[in-house]
Amino acid sequence: MESFVSKMLDDVDIQILDIMQKDAQLSNAELARRVNLSPPATHTRIKRLESEGFIDRQVAILNQEKLGFDLLCYVFISTNIHQAEQLEVLEYALKAMPEVLECHCLTGEYDYLLKVVIRGRKELSSYIRKLNRLGISRIQTNLSLREVKYSTVLPISKCES
Repeated sequence: MESFVSKMLDDVDIQILDIMQKDAQLSNAELARRVNLSPPATHTRIKRLESEGFIDRQVAILNQEKLGFDLLCYVFISTNIHQAEQLEVLEYALKAMPEVLECHCLTGEYDYLLKVVIRGRKELSSYIRKLNRLGISRIQTNLSLREVKYSTVLPISKCES
């Protein structure tokens, strides 16, 4: 049975996406060489993949430790807020916090999971006080001791074709 993605993307599209997510700095000529297309055809495909939303954005991934962000925290929060408008205000506030790298609305014991980067204990204490001012009913903060694996690469080369 053919997957939804394989109906929209051919093998070359998947190759392009797989290569780009591993190294977005490749020149168009090098990418074209790797997928056996001409540079103009490759460029056209990339533009189509961008316009169709398969490529969200291209960014530089910075080294957080070299930039002084010593603490990576996972913060679980619960709230007693149930009105949609108040939840929107809370989510807007969480999105606006530069320390928050990711924010996920959850099922289960907690309502949200935040992935937060902080420069040190004092900054963490200040950040938790900032969260408390948002009407959070419960906070659990877990610190990452070390990173075992970090990747932004989706396993798309394993998609059915």
